[in-house]
Amino acid sequence: MKKGLHPENYRPVAFKDMSNGDTFISRSTINTRETVEIDGVTYPIVKLEISSSSHPFYTGKQKLVDSAGRVDKFMSRYQKHMENKKK
Repeated sequence: MKKGLHPENYRPVAFKDMSNGDTFISRSTINTRETVEIDGVTYPIVKLEISSSSHPFYTGKQKLVDSAGRVDKFMSRYQKHMENKKK
């Protein structure tokens, strides 16, 4: 591999899916403040809301992940729209 191709801080980092608790290790340059120990090795950790281990497209399961109430807001607006349309 060519010298100077990757940044200095390109290192293994743990990524944790907060919706199901799965953790995987990949290489990244992301800056983090937290660390986690996996198999006796300490890694910087990045917390994710969703990853391929919990996303419905990859799992084949229809699972609704709504951390901000966006679906409820949409449904209430849609219901109001449909009521106004009937009038």
